[in-house]
Amino acid sequence: MTTTVSAETLAILKTIATSTLTTLLFKRGFRNVFIQGARPLKTGQRLAGPAFTLRYIPAREDLDGIDAFLDPRHPQRVAVEEIPPGAVLVMDCRGDVSVASAGSILATRMQVRGVAGIVTDGGLRDASGIAKLEIPAWCSGPSAPTNLIRHHALDINAPIGCGDVPVYPGDIMVGDDDGVVCIPAHLAEEIARDAVPMERYEDFVLEQVRGGASIIGLYPLTKPENRALFEAWLASTPSHVEQA
Repeated sequence: MTTTVSAETLAILKTIATSTLTTLLFKRGFRNVFIQGARPLKTGQRLAGPAFTLRYIPAREDLDGIDAFLDPRHPQRVAVEEIPPGAVLVMDCRGDVSVASAGSILATRMQVRGVAGIVTDGGLRDASGIAKLEIPAWCSGPSAPTNLIRHHALDINAPIGCGDVPVYPGDIMVGDDDGVVCIPAHLAEEIARDAVPMERYEDFVLEQVRGGASIIGLYPLTKPENRALFEAWLASTPSHVEQA
């Protein structure tokens, strides 16, 4: 059963660091949630949206010639035209960065359609052009060759593995400068709920450490005097969620 995640939850998650999210998921027993190899084409962008998946298998010469794109049912093209606004195209390229999984024309089309972002464990071509777009993209690196050389696009919106992480359609993808984390959809609301106070605490800790404080008894918070300082800080300092 698909879990619908509210716009309010997505807005909160978009402000939360992937480091915070991976820690909260680890507390719940999830160790493999960070997409390995996927890095942002442009720093400073944030992402939060449900996964819409595309799976590539290895190409075969009789099926993946240059004329394959003449077929209007080609799964890559279909995925670009059918992904819902606000969703994230997540591509399983088996970690192969030797060819592209998409390029700037497809990225532009998805931006126009209101797609939230692109995540792939493979390459992206025309990477500098994609980096100039508003749609954020994470990949394992720029790669000029067409996907047909190594990839056969197959399944649309089915469970995939991206960067060695299982991604199910509707899972919530959250990205920042560190990379992308996959949150099981049914956990998104409670992760967002717990993430805000956790980040508030870490902001306080960082401020204290910059001022010369020791992390002992502060991180984690075990000393009563530090708890009193934190409570006073909370009362006087607005959160980044409130400021957004």
